[in-house]
Amino acid sequence: MPLLRIRQDDLSDPRIEAFMNEHLADMHATSPPESVHALDMAQLRRPEISFFTGWYDTPAGDELVVTGALKRLDMTRGELKSMRSRADLRGHGLGRQMLQHLIAFGRSLGLQQLLLETGTGPYFEPAHGLYLSAGFVDCGPFDDYTLDPFSRYMQRHL
Repeated sequence: MPLLRIRQDDLSDPRIEAFMNEHLADMHATSPPESVHALDMAQLRRPEISFFTGWYDTPAGDELVVTGALKRLDMTRGELKSMRSRADLRGHGLGRQMLQHLIAFGRSLGLQQLLLETGTGPYFEPAHGLYLSAGFVDCGPFDDYTLDPFSRYMQRHL
């Protein structure tokens, strides 16, 4: 596998929008509309969100292969958002590398806790395994989230 380059991104590259539109389509295909909490491009550009992309250098040029974001909730807490690996590369550790990057970034901001909301059901089982292996544990809904059979909430102290 090529070396993964992760960078903080301004979302101006049209390849990012196409990648995130695939993410939204997947979320809507696997959860009822009221249970989809994925962010669209306008929401991802909000000042409290730091968005990261992971790229492979290939002979054909840069290839976007993974994304992740950290939304600052307050001075001590952040929420992971927009974690997505390219479908044909899932299971190759890209999500783990992005998650490690986001955890380190959260620490650099002085955050004490990371939270996340993910879906339930078979499609989301690999994500559950990733988060559990990185020290996340189940928790209840936080901030504006509510109990929802299609949502799983997790947290990790930093």
